[in-house]
Amino acid sequence: MENQQVRGDGWTRRAVLGTAVGAAAGAYGLALGLAAEVPSTFDGKSFKLWAPEPNAKRGGILRYEVPNAPAHFDVHQQGASILTQGCMYDSLIRRDPRDSGQTIIPDLAHSWEVAKDGKTYTFFLRKGVKFHDGGDFTAEDVQATFQRILFPPQGFNSPRTPLFSTVEAIKVRDPYTIEFTLREPRPKAFILGAFASGWNVIVRKKTLEDSNYNLRQVLNYPGTGPFRHVKRVDKEVWVMERNPDYWNEGLPYLDGIEFYHFDPFSPPLGAALFSGRIDYARLLDQVSLKKLQTTPGMAGTGYYQSAIQAVWVNNAKKPFNEPRVRRAMHLTFDRPVLVDVVKDIAPMLVGGFLYPFSDWATPPPQLAERLGYQAETTAALKEARQLLAAAGYAKGIKGVDFMVRDALSFKTWAPAVQAMLQEIGIETTLRTVQPSVWFGEAQRGTFDITINIQASTLIDPSDYFHAWYSKDGPQNFSQWHNPAFEDLLSQIDRELDEAKRKDLVRQAEAIFEQDPPLLPVSWEKINDGWFTYVKGHNPYNYFGIYDVVRFDTFWLDK
Repeated sequence: MENQQVRGDGWTRRAVLGTAVGAAAGAYGLALGLAAEVPSTFDGKSFKLWAPEPNAKRGGILRYEVPNAPAHFDVHQQGASILTQGCMYDSLIRRDPRDSGQTIIPDLAHSWEVAKDGKTYTFFLRKGVKFHDGGDFTAEDVQATFQRILFPPQGFNSPRTPLFSTVEAIKVRDPYTIEFTLREPRPKAFILGAFASGWNVIVRKKTLEDSNYNLRQVLNYPGTGPFRHVKRVDKEVWVMERNPDYWNEGLPYLDGIEFYHFDPFSPPLGAALFSGRIDYARLLDQVSLKKLQTTPGMAGTGYYQSAIQAVWVNNAKKPFNEPRVRRAMHLTFDRPVLVDVVKDIAPMLVGGFLYPFSDWATPPPQLAERLGYQAETTAALKEARQLLAAAGYAKGIKGVDFMVRDALSFKTWAPAVQAMLQEIGIETTLRTVQPSVWFGEAQRGTFDITINIQASTLIDPSDYFHAWYSKDGPQNFSQWHNPAFEDLLSQIDRELDEAKRKDLVRQAEAIFEQDPPLLPVSWEKINDGWFTYVKGHNPYNYFGIYDVVRFDTFWLDK
Protein backbone atom coordinates (compact mmCIF):
# COMPACT_ATOMS: atom_id res chain seq x y z
CA MET A 1 0.00 0.00 0.00
CA GLU A 2 1.03 3.56 -0.67
CA ASN A 3 0.01 6.56 1.43
CA GLN A 4 -0.02 10.10 0.13
CA GLN A 5 -1.31 13.18 1.94
CA VAL A 6 -2.77 15.97 -0.20
CA ARG A 7 -0.45 18.97 -0.62
CA GLY A 8 -1.48 21.96 1.43
CA ASP A 9 0.00 24.71 -0.74
CA GLY A 10 -3.18 25.84 -2.44
CA TRP A 11 -3.54 23.69 -5.51
CA THR A 12 -6.11 25.08 -7.93
CA ARG A 13 -7.93 22.83 -10.35
CA ARG A 14 -7.07 25.04 -13.34
CA ALA A 15 -3.37 25.40 -12.54
CA VAL A 16 -2.72 21.83 -11.50
CA LEU A 17 -5.21 19.93 -13.64
CA GLY A 18 -5.05 21.95 -16.82
CA THR A 19 -7.65 23.83 -18.76
CA ALA A 20 -11.09 22.27 -18.88
CA VAL A 21 -12.15 20.78 -22.15
CA GLY A 22 -15.43 21.82 -23.77
CA ALA A 23 -18.62 19.85 -23.53
CA ALA A 24 -18.49 16.72 -25.66
CA ALA A 25 -22.05 16.92 -26.88
CA GLY A 26 -21.23 15.64 -30.33
CA ALA A 27 -18.90 12.84 -29.23
CA TYR A 28 -21.36 10.41 -27.73
CA GLY A 29 -22.44 8.70 -30.92
CA LEU A 30 -25.52 6.57 -31.34
CA ALA A 31 -27.19 4.69 -28.56
CA LEU A 32 -26.15 1.06 -28.31
CA GLY A 33 -28.38 -1.96 -27.98
CA LEU A 34 -29.95 -4.54 -30.19
CA ALA A 35 -29.99 -3.58 -33.84
CA ALA A 36 -33.51 -4.92 -34.37
CA GLU A 37 -36.49 -6.21 -32.45
CA VAL A 38 -35.73 -9.63 -30.96
CA PRO A 39 -38.33 -12.10 -32.27
CA SER A 40 -40.61 -13.86 -29.80
CA THR A 41 -40.34 -17.06 -31.80
CA PHE A 42 -37.13 -18.07 -33.53
CA ASP A 43 -36.46 -21.32 -35.39
CA GLY A 44 -32.72 -21.72 -35.72
CA LYS A 45 -32.37 -25.47 -36.23
CA SER A 46 -30.41 -24.87 -39.43
CA PHE A 47 -28.43 -21.87 -38.12
CA LYS A 48 -24.65 -22.03 -38.59
CA LEU A 49 -22.07 -19.42 -37.60
CA TRP A 50 -19.14 -18.63 -39.88
CA ALA A 51 -16.50 -15.94 -40.16
CA PRO A 52 -17.75 -12.69 -41.72
CA GLU A 53 -15.13 -12.90 -44.48
CA PRO A 54 -15.21 -15.49 -47.30
CA ASN A 55 -12.49 -18.15 -47.57
CA ALA A 56 -11.31 -17.92 -43.97
CA LYS A 57 -8.04 -19.74 -43.37
CA ARG A 58 -7.52 -22.40 -40.74
CA GLY A 59 -4.64 -22.79 -38.32
CA GLY A 60 -2.29 -20.62 -36.34
CA ILE A 61 -2.06 -19.39 -32.76
CA LEU A 62 -3.58 -16.03 -31.84
CA ARG A 63 -1.56 -14.10 -29.27
CA TYR A 64 -4.09 -11.94 -27.49
CA GLU A 65 -3.72 -9.48 -24.61
CA VAL A 66 -6.25 -9.06 -21.83
CA PRO A 67 -5.96 -6.67 -18.85
CA ASN A 68 -4.83 -8.26 -15.61
CA ALA A 69 -5.20 -11.85 -14.49
CA PRO A 70 -8.47 -13.07 -12.94
CA ALA A 71 -8.72 -12.99 -9.17
CA HIS A 72 -10.46 -16.39 -9.31
CA PHE A 73 -11.96 -18.69 -11.94
CA ASP A 74 -15.70 -18.59 -11.33
CA VAL A 75 -17.03 -16.81 -14.44
CA HIS A 76 -20.48 -16.39 -12.92
CA GLN A 77 -19.17 -14.50 -9.90
CA GLN A 78 -16.86 -11.95 -11.47
CA GLY A 79 -16.09 -9.93 -14.58
CA ALA A 80 -12.52 -10.05 -15.84
CA SER A 81 -12.27 -13.84 -15.96
CA ILE A 82 -14.61 -13.99 -18.96
CA LEU A 83 -11.92 -12.36 -21.11
CA THR A 84 -9.77 -15.49 -20.93
CA GLN A 85 -12.25 -18.22 -19.98
CA GLY A 86 -15.09 -17.18 -22.28
CA CYS A 87 -13.70 -19.17 -25.21
CA MET A 88 -14.06 -22.42 -23.24
CA TYR A 89 -17.82 -22.10 -22.79
CA ASP A 90 -21.10 -21.49 -24.59
CA SER A 91 -24.29 -19.75 -23.53
CA LEU A 92 -27.94 -20.57 -24.03
CA ILE A 93 -28.14 -17.85 -26.70
CA ARG A 94 -25.50 -15.27 -27.62
CA ARG A 95 -24.70 -11.95 -29.27
CA ASP A 96 -23.50 -12.16 -32.87
CA PRO A 97 -19.74 -11.40 -33.12
CA ARG A 98 -20.14 -10.37 -36.77
CA ASP A 99 -22.12 -7.20 -35.94
CA SER A 100 -20.32 -6.29 -32.69
CA GLY A 101 -22.91 -8.17 -30.64
CA GLN A 102 -25.87 -6.06 -31.71
CA THR A 103 -28.03 -9.08 -32.65
CA ILE A 104 -29.05 -12.11 -30.60
CA ILE A 105 -28.44 -15.47 -32.30
CA PRO A 106 -28.72 -19.15 -31.29
CA ASP A 107 -26.05 -20.90 -29.28
CA LEU A 108 -26.62 -24.07 -27.23
CA ALA A 109 -30.31 -23.34 -27.74
CA HIS A 110 -31.02 -23.44 -31.47
CA SER A 111 -34.55 -22.01 -31.08
CA TRP A 112 -36.77 -20.25 -28.58
CA GLU A 113 -40.37 -19.24 -27.90
CA VAL A 114 -41.71 -16.45 -25.72
CA ALA A 115 -45.31 -16.89 -24.60
CA LYS A 116 -47.84 -14.23 -25.62
CA ASP A 117 -48.30 -13.18 -21.99
CA GLY A 118 -44.50 -12.69 -21.69
CA LYS A 119 -44.26 -14.99 -18.67
CA THR A 120 -42.79 -18.17 -20.20
CA TYR A 121 -39.51 -18.49 -22.11
CA THR A 122 -38.88 -21.89 -23.71
CA PHE A 123 -35.54 -22.88 -25.21
CA PHE A 124 -34.95 -25.88 -27.50
CA LEU A 125 -31.44 -27.31 -27.10
CA ARG A 126 -28.98 -28.88 -29.50
CA LYS A 127 -28.48 -32.63 -29.38
CA GLY A 128 -25.10 -34.31 -29.52
CA VAL A 129 -23.15 -31.52 -27.80
CA LYS A 130 -20.28 -32.75 -25.61
CA PHE A 131 -18.47 -31.14 -22.70
CA HIS A 132 -14.68 -31.12 -22.87
CA ASP A 133 -14.57 -34.08 -20.47
CA GLY A 134 -16.81 -36.15 -22.74
CA GLY A 135 -20.04 -35.63 -20.82
CA ASP A 136 -23.30 -35.10 -22.71
CA PHE A 137 -24.93 -31.68 -22.62
CA THR A 138 -28.62 -31.72 -21.60
CA ALA A 139 -31.28 -29.45 -20.16
CA GLU A 140 -30.24 -30.51 -16.65
CA ASP A 141 -26.95 -28.65 -17.11
CA VAL A 142 -28.84 -25.50 -18.10
CA GLN A 143 -31.14 -25.88 -15.10
CA ALA A 144 -28.24 -26.41 -12.68
CA THR A 145 -26.35 -23.41 -14.10
CA PHE A 146 -29.26 -21.01 -13.81
CA GLN A 147 -30.45 -22.35 -10.46
CA ARG A 148 -27.05 -21.32 -9.17
CA ILE A 149 -27.26 -17.84 -10.71
CA LEU A 150 -30.95 -17.16 -9.97
CA PHE A 151 -31.19 -18.74 -6.53
CA PRO A 152 -27.59 -18.42 -5.29
CA PRO A 153 -26.24 -20.76 -2.61
CA GLN A 154 -24.58 -19.38 0.49
CA GLY A 155 -21.33 -17.61 -0.32
CA PHE A 156 -22.19 -17.14 -4.01
CA ASN A 157 -22.34 -13.52 -5.19
CA SER A 158 -23.04 -12.72 -8.83
CA PRO A 159 -23.70 -9.30 -10.40
CA ARG A 160 -25.95 -11.12 -12.88
CA THR A 161 -28.42 -12.50 -10.29
CA PRO A 162 -30.63 -9.35 -10.37
CA LEU A 163 -31.14 -9.81 -14.12
CA PHE A 164 -33.46 -12.72 -13.42
CA SER A 165 -35.28 -11.42 -10.34
CA THR A 166 -38.68 -12.14 -11.90
CA VAL A 167 -37.91 -15.80 -12.72
CA GLU A 168 -39.71 -18.06 -10.26
CA ALA A 169 -39.17 -21.53 -11.76
CA ILE A 170 -36.91 -23.44 -14.16
CA LYS A 171 -38.49 -26.59 -15.59
CA VAL A 172 -36.83 -29.35 -17.60
CA ARG A 173 -39.57 -30.45 -20.00
CA ASP A 174 -37.36 -33.12 -21.60
CA PRO A 175 -33.59 -33.61 -22.02
CA TYR A 176 -33.48 -30.95 -24.76
CA THR A 177 -36.21 -28.51 -23.77
CA ILE A 178 -36.08 -26.09 -20.84
CA GLU A 179 -38.65 -23.56 -19.65
CA PHE A 180 -38.27 -20.43 -17.52
CA THR A 181 -41.42 -19.12 -15.80
CA LEU A 182 -41.64 -15.45 -14.76
CA ARG A 183 -43.79 -14.10 -11.94
CA GLU A 184 -44.61 -11.14 -14.14
CA PRO A 185 -43.49 -10.08 -17.63
CA ARG A 186 -40.46 -7.93 -18.35
CA PRO A 187 -39.39 -6.21 -21.59
CA LYS A 188 -38.51 -9.06 -23.95
CA ALA A 189 -35.26 -7.49 -25.15
CA PHE A 190 -34.13 -7.23 -21.52
CA ILE A 191 -34.78 -10.89 -20.68
CA LEU A 192 -33.31 -12.30 -23.89
CA GLY A 193 -30.36 -9.93 -23.53
CA ALA A 194 -29.77 -11.31 -20.04
CA PHE A 195 -29.72 -14.89 -21.32
CA ALA A 196 -27.34 -13.83 -24.12
CA SER A 197 -24.80 -12.30 -21.74
CA GLY A 198 -21.29 -13.63 -22.23
CA TRP A 199 -21.01 -14.21 -18.48
CA ASN A 200 -23.98 -16.58 -18.23
CA VAL A 201 -22.10 -19.57 -19.60
CA ILE A 202 -23.44 -23.10 -19.22
CA VAL A 203 -21.54 -25.31 -16.77
CA ARG A 204 -21.96 -29.07 -16.42
CA LYS A 205 -24.22 -30.13 -13.54
CA LYS A 206 -21.75 -32.84 -12.50
CA THR A 207 -18.96 -30.26 -12.30
CA LEU A 208 -21.02 -28.10 -9.96
CA GLU A 209 -21.92 -31.07 -7.76
CA ASP A 210 -18.32 -32.35 -7.65
CA SER A 211 -17.04 -28.91 -6.59
CA ASN A 212 -19.82 -28.25 -4.07
CA TYR A 213 -21.03 -25.46 -6.37
CA ASN A 214 -17.86 -23.43 -5.73
CA LEU A 215 -15.73 -22.85 -8.85
CA ARG A 216 -13.55 -20.03 -7.57
CA GLN A 217 -10.42 -22.18 -7.29
CA VAL A 218 -11.23 -24.69 -10.05
CA LEU A 219 -8.81 -23.79 -12.84
CA ASN A 220 -10.19 -25.99 -15.60
CA TYR A 221 -13.85 -26.94 -15.33
CA PRO A 222 -15.19 -28.39 -18.58
CA GLY A 223 -17.26 -26.36 -20.99
CA THR A 224 -18.70 -27.00 -24.43
CA GLY A 225 -16.87 -24.09 -26.08
CA PRO A 226 -14.62 -23.82 -29.14
CA PHE A 227 -11.38 -23.89 -27.12
CA ARG A 228 -10.16 -25.88 -24.14
CA HIS A 229 -7.53 -25.38 -21.45
CA VAL A 230 -3.90 -26.44 -21.99
CA LYS A 231 -1.90 -24.62 -19.30
CA ARG A 232 -1.77 -21.42 -17.29
CA VAL A 233 1.17 -19.47 -15.87
CA ASP A 234 -0.21 -17.12 -13.24
CA LYS A 235 -0.21 -13.44 -14.28
CA GLU A 236 1.68 -14.28 -17.49
CA VAL A 237 -0.15 -16.46 -20.01
CA TRP A 238 -3.13 -18.80 -20.37
CA VAL A 239 -2.84 -21.25 -23.27
CA MET A 240 -5.91 -22.69 -25.03
CA GLU A 241 -6.20 -25.23 -27.86
CA ARG A 242 -8.86 -25.84 -30.48
CA ASN A 243 -11.74 -28.10 -29.45
CA PRO A 244 -11.78 -30.69 -32.28
CA ASP A 245 -15.27 -31.84 -31.28
CA TYR A 246 -16.95 -28.42 -31.26
CA TRP A 247 -20.63 -28.71 -32.13
CA ASN A 248 -20.58 -25.81 -34.64
CA GLU A 249 -18.91 -27.75 -37.43
CA GLY A 250 -16.09 -25.82 -39.07
CA LEU A 251 -15.37 -23.65 -36.04
CA PRO A 252 -13.05 -22.53 -34.61
CA TYR A 253 -10.53 -21.61 -37.29
CA LEU A 254 -7.58 -21.10 -34.95
CA ASP A 255 -5.42 -23.94 -33.61
CA GLY A 256 -5.20 -22.13 -30.31
CA ILE A 257 -4.99 -18.90 -28.33
CA GLU A 258 -2.37 -17.56 -25.95
CA PHE A 259 -3.75 -14.94 -23.56
CA TYR A 260 -1.11 -12.56 -22.21
CA HIS A 261 -1.70 -10.24 -19.25
CA PHE A 262 -0.67 -6.56 -19.25
CA ASP A 263 -1.74 -3.54 -17.22
CA PRO A 264 -4.38 -1.55 -19.13
CA PHE A 265 -3.30 1.70 -20.82
CA SER A 266 0.35 0.97 -19.97
CA PRO A 267 3.37 1.72 -22.20
CA PRO A 268 4.55 -1.95 -21.99
CA LEU A 269 1.25 -3.02 -23.55
CA GLY A 270 1.69 -0.71 -26.54
CA ALA A 271 5.33 -1.80 -26.88
CA ALA A 272 4.33 -5.48 -26.90
CA LEU A 273 1.94 -4.88 -29.78
CA PHE A 274 4.31 -2.80 -31.91
CA SER A 275 7.14 -5.28 -31.38
CA GLY A 276 4.97 -8.15 -32.60
CA ARG A 277 5.00 -10.00 -29.28
CA ILE A 278 1.19 -10.04 -29.40
CA ASP A 279 -1.25 -9.88 -32.32
CA TYR A 280 -4.14 -8.09 -30.58
CA ALA A 281 -4.30 -5.70 -27.63
CA ARG A 282 -7.18 -4.41 -25.55
CA LEU A 283 -7.29 -1.18 -23.49
CA LEU A 284 -4.49 0.51 -25.38
CA ASP A 285 -3.46 4.01 -24.36
CA GLN A 286 -4.40 6.90 -26.64
CA VAL A 287 -0.85 7.54 -27.83
CA SER A 288 -0.46 3.95 -29.02
CA LEU A 289 -3.85 4.00 -30.75
CA LYS A 290 -2.96 7.12 -32.73
CA LYS A 291 0.39 5.63 -33.72
CA LEU A 292 -0.99 2.29 -34.92
CA GLN A 293 -3.74 3.98 -36.95
CA THR A 294 -1.01 5.45 -39.14
CA THR A 295 1.18 2.31 -39.17
CA PRO A 296 0.90 0.07 -42.27
CA GLY A 297 -0.39 -3.39 -41.45
CA MET A 298 -2.04 -2.29 -38.20
CA ALA A 299 -5.50 -1.08 -37.24
CA GLY A 300 -7.43 0.03 -34.16
CA THR A 301 -10.64 1.52 -32.88
CA GLY A 302 -12.29 2.95 -29.81
CA TYR A 303 -15.66 1.85 -28.50
CA TYR A 304 -17.82 2.47 -25.47
CA GLN A 305 -17.22 0.48 -22.31
CA SER A 306 -20.01 -1.15 -20.32
CA ALA A 307 -18.87 0.39 -17.06
CA ILE A 308 -18.89 3.47 -14.86
CA GLN A 309 -15.76 5.08 -13.43
CA ALA A 310 -16.76 6.45 -10.04
CA VAL A 311 -15.98 7.23 -6.43
CA TRP A 312 -18.00 5.15 -3.98
CA VAL A 313 -18.78 6.87 -0.65
CA ASN A 314 -19.32 4.62 2.37
CA ASN A 315 -22.86 5.33 3.61
CA ALA A 316 -22.29 3.10 6.65
CA LYS A 317 -19.95 5.72 8.12
CA LYS A 318 -20.62 9.23 9.32
CA PRO A 319 -20.69 11.82 7.86
CA PHE A 320 -21.08 10.05 4.51
CA ASN A 321 -24.54 8.75 5.40
CA GLU A 322 -25.71 12.37 5.06
CA PRO A 323 -27.09 13.08 1.53
CA ARG A 324 -26.06 16.74 1.71
CA VAL A 325 -22.44 15.73 2.27
CA ARG A 326 -22.46 13.39 -0.71
CA ARG A 327 -24.28 15.96 -2.85
CA ALA A 328 -21.58 18.49 -1.94
CA MET A 329 -18.83 16.03 -2.95
CA HIS A 330 -20.69 15.31 -6.19
CA LEU A 331 -20.85 19.02 -7.04
CA THR A 332 -17.16 19.65 -6.45
CA PHE A 333 -16.07 17.25 -9.21
CA ASP A 334 -15.03 19.20 -12.31
CA ARG A 335 -15.82 16.42 -14.75
CA PRO A 336 -14.55 18.09 -17.94
CA VAL A 337 -11.20 18.49 -16.20
CA LEU A 338 -11.20 14.87 -15.01
CA VAL A 339 -11.76 13.79 -18.61
CA ASP A 340 -8.88 16.00 -19.70
CA VAL A 341 -6.54 14.65 -17.02
CA VAL A 342 -6.50 11.15 -18.57
CA LYS A 343 -6.83 12.11 -22.26
CA ASP A 344 -3.47 10.50 -23.08
CA ILE A 345 -4.47 7.29 -21.31
CA ALA A 346 -8.03 6.68 -22.51
CA PRO A 347 -10.84 8.70 -24.07
CA MET A 348 -13.49 9.50 -21.46
CA LEU A 349 -16.97 11.01 -21.53
CA VAL A 350 -18.64 13.40 -19.13
CA GLY A 351 -21.75 11.77 -17.75
CA GLY A 352 -23.94 11.27 -14.71
CA PHE A 353 -25.52 8.18 -13.20
CA LEU A 354 -26.71 6.60 -16.49
CA TYR A 355 -24.79 5.58 -19.60
CA PRO A 356 -24.46 8.97 -21.33
CA PHE A 357 -24.46 7.40 -24.80
CA SER A 358 -27.79 5.64 -24.21
CA ASP A 359 -31.31 6.79 -24.97
CA TRP A 360 -32.14 6.55 -21.26
CA ALA A 361 -29.85 9.35 -20.09
CA THR A 362 -30.34 13.10 -20.07
CA PRO A 363 -28.94 14.29 -23.43
CA PRO A 364 -25.36 15.59 -23.08
CA PRO A 365 -26.18 19.22 -24.04
CA GLN A 366 -28.81 19.36 -21.28
CA LEU A 367 -26.55 17.59 -18.78
CA ALA A 368 -23.79 20.15 -19.47
CA GLU A 369 -26.11 22.88 -18.15
CA ARG A 370 -26.58 21.09 -14.79
CA LEU A 371 -24.56 21.88 -11.66
CA GLY A 372 -21.79 19.32 -11.30
CA TYR A 373 -21.31 18.95 -15.05
CA GLN A 374 -20.67 22.54 -16.15
CA ALA A 375 -17.26 23.64 -17.38
CA GLU A 376 -17.60 26.73 -15.15
CA THR A 377 -17.67 25.46 -11.56
CA THR A 378 -18.21 28.61 -9.48
CA ALA A 379 -21.93 28.02 -8.86
CA ALA A 380 -21.45 24.33 -8.11
CA LEU A 381 -18.70 25.01 -5.54
CA LYS A 382 -20.82 27.68 -3.87
CA GLU A 383 -23.73 25.28 -3.42
CA ALA A 384 -21.37 22.52 -2.25
CA ARG A 385 -20.04 24.72 0.57
CA GLN A 386 -23.58 25.71 1.55
CA LEU A 387 -24.62 22.04 1.69
CA LEU A 388 -21.67 21.12 3.92
CA ALA A 389 -22.46 24.02 6.25
CA ALA A 390 -26.13 23.04 6.45
CA ALA A 391 -25.10 19.47 7.29
CA GLY A 392 -22.92 20.76 10.15
CA TYR A 393 -19.52 20.63 8.43
CA ALA A 394 -18.83 24.26 7.62
CA LYS A 395 -15.18 23.71 8.61
CA GLY A 396 -14.85 20.70 6.37
CA ILE A 397 -14.09 17.02 7.04
CA LYS A 398 -10.64 15.71 7.99
CA GLY A 399 -8.93 12.33 7.92
CA VAL A 400 -10.87 10.73 5.07
CA ASP A 401 -9.48 7.33 3.95
CA PHE A 402 -9.38 7.36 0.12
CA MET A 403 -8.77 3.80 -1.16
CA VAL A 404 -7.49 3.76 -4.76
CA ARG A 405 -7.48 0.67 -6.94
CA ASP A 406 -4.01 0.17 -8.46
CA ALA A 407 -4.48 1.09 -12.12
CA LEU A 408 -2.93 3.90 -14.16
CA SER A 409 -6.18 5.79 -14.75
CA PHE A 410 -7.25 5.68 -11.09
CA LYS A 411 -3.81 6.67 -9.81
CA THR A 412 -3.84 9.58 -12.27
CA TRP A 413 -7.30 10.68 -11.21
CA ALA A 414 -6.89 10.26 -7.45
CA PRO A 415 -4.73 13.36 -6.78
CA ALA A 416 -7.10 15.44 -8.96
CA VAL A 417 -10.15 14.22 -7.04
CA GLN A 418 -8.26 14.78 -3.81
CA ALA A 419 -7.47 18.39 -4.76
CA MET A 420 -11.09 19.06 -5.79
CA LEU A 421 -12.45 17.78 -2.49
CA GLN A 422 -9.96 19.89 -0.56
CA GLU A 423 -11.46 23.01 -2.18
CA ILE A 424 -14.55 22.49 -0.01
CA GLY A 425 -12.55 21.44 3.06
CA ILE A 426 -12.63 17.64 2.68
CA GLU A 427 -9.11 16.35 3.31
CA THR A 428 -8.21 12.80 2.23
CA THR A 429 -5.30 10.42 2.47
CA LEU A 430 -4.67 8.26 -0.60
CA ARG A 431 -4.20 4.53 -0.04
CA THR A 432 -3.37 2.48 -3.14
CA VAL A 433 -4.18 -1.25 -3.11
CA GLN A 434 -3.96 -4.10 -5.61
CA PRO A 435 -7.18 -5.13 -7.44
CA SER A 436 -7.56 -8.37 -5.48
CA VAL A 437 -7.27 -6.42 -2.20
CA TRP A 438 -9.63 -3.72 -3.47
CA PHE A 439 -12.55 -6.11 -4.06
CA GLY A 440 -12.24 -7.63 -0.60
CA GLU A 441 -12.09 -4.28 1.18
CA ALA A 442 -14.88 -2.83 -0.96
CA GLN A 443 -17.22 -5.69 -0.07
CA ARG A 444 -16.34 -5.41 3.63
CA GLY A 445 -16.73 -1.62 3.59
CA THR A 446 -13.28 -0.93 5.06
CA PHE A 447 -12.89 2.49 3.41
CA ASP A 448 -14.36 5.99 3.55
CA ILE A 449 -14.27 6.69 -0.18
CA THR A 450 -12.82 4.64 -3.04
CA ILE A 451 -12.31 4.95 -6.79
CA ASN A 452 -12.89 2.08 -9.20
CA ILE A 453 -14.59 0.95 -12.39
CA GLN A 454 -17.72 -1.20 -12.27
CA ALA A 455 -19.23 -3.04 -15.24
CA SER A 456 -22.82 -3.90 -16.06
CA THR A 457 -24.17 -6.65 -18.27
CA LEU A 458 -26.75 -4.65 -20.23
CA ILE A 459 -27.27 -1.02 -21.19
CA ASP A 460 -30.82 -1.27 -19.81
CA PRO A 461 -31.19 0.55 -16.46
CA SER A 462 -33.04 -2.40 -14.92
CA ASP A 463 -29.69 -4.17 -14.94
CA TYR A 464 -27.26 -1.70 -13.43
CA PHE A 465 -29.82 0.11 -11.27
CA HIS A 466 -30.19 -3.18 -9.39
CA ALA A 467 -26.48 -4.08 -9.35
CA TRP A 468 -25.07 -0.63 -8.49
CA TYR A 469 -27.82 1.30 -6.72
CA SER A 470 -30.37 -1.01 -5.08
CA LYS A 471 -30.19 -1.75 -1.36
CA ASP A 472 -28.93 -5.32 -1.77
CA GLY A 473 -27.16 -4.81 -5.09
CA PRO A 474 -24.01 -6.96 -5.46
CA GLN A 475 -22.01 -3.90 -6.58
CA ASN A 476 -23.56 -1.34 -4.22
CA PHE A 477 -20.25 -0.77 -2.47
CA SER A 478 -21.52 2.51 -0.98
CA GLN A 479 -24.22 0.57 0.95
CA TRP A 480 -26.65 3.22 -0.30
CA HIS A 481 -30.38 2.92 0.30
CA ASN A 482 -33.20 5.23 -0.76
CA PRO A 483 -36.79 3.93 -0.29
CA ALA A 484 -38.23 6.27 -2.93
CA PHE A 485 -35.76 4.89 -5.47
CA GLU A 486 -36.60 1.30 -4.51
CA ASP A 487 -40.27 2.00 -5.23
CA LEU A 488 -39.38 3.51 -8.60
CA LEU A 489 -37.11 0.61 -9.45
CA SER A 490 -39.90 -1.94 -9.15
CA GLN A 491 -42.01 0.22 -11.48
CA ILE A 492 -39.14 0.52 -13.98
CA ASP A 493 -38.75 -3.26 -14.01
CA ARG A 494 -42.45 -3.90 -14.68
CA GLU A 495 -43.24 -1.12 -17.14
CA LEU A 496 -43.50 -2.41 -20.73
CA ASP A 497 -44.33 0.94 -22.35
CA GLU A 498 -40.98 2.45 -23.37
CA ALA A 499 -42.02 6.11 -23.05
CA LYS A 500 -43.46 5.59 -19.56
CA ARG A 501 -40.38 3.60 -18.60
CA LYS A 502 -38.07 6.42 -19.68
CA ASP A 503 -40.05 8.87 -17.56
CA LEU A 504 -39.59 6.64 -14.51
CA VAL A 505 -35.85 6.40 -15.22
CA ARG A 506 -35.59 10.21 -15.32
CA GLN A 507 -37.36 10.35 -11.94
CA ALA A 508 -34.73 7.95 -10.58
CA GLU A 509 -31.97 10.13 -12.06
CA ALA A 510 -33.38 13.14 -10.19
CA ILE A 511 -33.14 11.16 -6.92
CA PHE A 512 -29.51 10.25 -7.65
CA GLU A 513 -28.59 13.90 -8.18
CA GLN A 514 -29.87 14.95 -4.75
CA ASP A 515 -28.94 11.76 -2.85
CA PRO A 516 -25.93 10.37 -4.75
CA PRO A 517 -25.39 6.59 -4.47
CA LEU A 518 -21.88 7.16 -5.84
CA LEU A 519 -19.96 10.02 -7.45
CA PRO A 520 -19.57 9.60 -11.23
CA VAL A 521 -16.10 10.48 -12.48
CA SER A 522 -16.49 9.67 -16.17
CA TRP A 523 -17.57 7.06 -18.70
CA GLU A 524 -14.94 5.27 -20.72
CA LYS A 525 -14.37 4.80 -24.42
CA ILE A 526 -11.63 2.21 -24.70
CA ASN A 527 -9.23 1.17 -27.45
CA ASP A 528 -8.44 -2.08 -29.24
CA GLY A 529 -5.47 -2.46 -31.59
CA TRP A 530 -4.36 -5.32 -33.85
CA PHE A 531 -2.35 -6.39 -36.87
CA THR A 532 -4.53 -6.44 -39.96
CA TYR A 533 -3.81 -10.14 -40.55
CA VAL A 534 -6.16 -10.80 -37.59
CA LYS A 535 -9.56 -11.36 -39.20
CA GLY A 536 -13.03 -12.53 -38.20
CA HIS A 537 -13.79 -9.83 -35.63
CA ASN A 538 -15.80 -6.60 -35.59
CA PRO A 539 -15.09 -4.50 -32.47
CA TYR A 540 -16.33 -1.18 -33.85
CA ASN A 541 -19.65 -1.12 -31.99
CA TYR A 542 -18.98 -3.28 -28.93
CA PHE A 543 -20.78 -2.43 -25.72
CA GLY A 544 -17.67 -2.99 -23.64
CA ILE A 545 -14.95 -5.64 -23.63
CA TYR A 546 -16.95 -8.46 -22.07
CA ASP A 547 -19.81 -9.40 -24.39
CA VAL A 548 -18.17 -10.97 -27.48
CA VAL A 549 -15.31 -13.11 -26.20
CA ARG A 550 -15.71 -16.52 -27.87
CA PHE A 551 -13.03 -16.14 -30.62
CA ASP A 552 -14.66 -18.87 -32.70
CA THR A 553 -14.83 -16.67 -35.81
CA PHE A 554 -11.27 -15.29 -35.52
CA TRP A 555 -8.73 -16.36 -38.14
CA LEU A 556 -5.22 -15.37 -39.21
CA ASP A 557 -4.53 -14.22 -42.76
CA LYS A 558 -0.87 -15.18 -42.83
